[in-house]
Amino acid sequence: MNLQPDCFRILVVDDTPRNIQLIGTLLKQEGYQINVAGNGRQALDIVAHSAPDLILLDVMMPELDGFETCRRLKQDAATRDIPIIFLTARSEADDIVHGFELGAVDYVAKPFNPPELLSRVHTHLALKAAREKLQELSLKLSKYLPPQVYESIFSGKTEARIESYSRDLTVLFSDIAGFTERTEKAAPAS
Repeated sequence: MNLQPDCFRILVVDDTPRNIQLIGTLLKQEGYQINVAGNGRQALDIVAHSAPDLILLDVMMPELDGFETCRRLKQDAATRDIPIIFLTARSEADDIVHGFELGAVDYVAKPFNPPELLSRVHTHLALKAAREKLQELSLKLSKYLPPQVYESIFSGKTEARIESYSRDLTVLFSDIAGFTERTEKAAPAS
């Protein structure tokens, strides 16, 4: 699993140019590739053309705020698995809970601590890479496991149950007189 920063593209969504410059510089110094959007609508347009590996999303923006942007991304099957970290000045408990309820993987309040933000970004990118590797493995395993076993492992249900059954079986051992002798003398069929 390659976790080199240059393998990951991060979308920074913020309406304040100074914030974009600060966050962009921080991420670029670590080797991450970045795209930027000034509001939620621009972010949705960028994601529609090229999905990033992670999104850093402000809440308070014109046109389309971060909460609505997150809700739309999580409703779309093509974008629902992109990790979203809210990076915002809104730090009330209700806002944080709402962000997680919408599907964000993390919530960081501004002003932020740069090493902490980088650590969270790296952690969520590593988790995303591990999930993708697990999905790849599960697809390979699906070819070799019986459907019940596959379902019990990858359904996510903690109480998965594999039912078994038995059937009556009769085995007949028989010998045909002189069969071995005849086959040893016979020539192979051509």
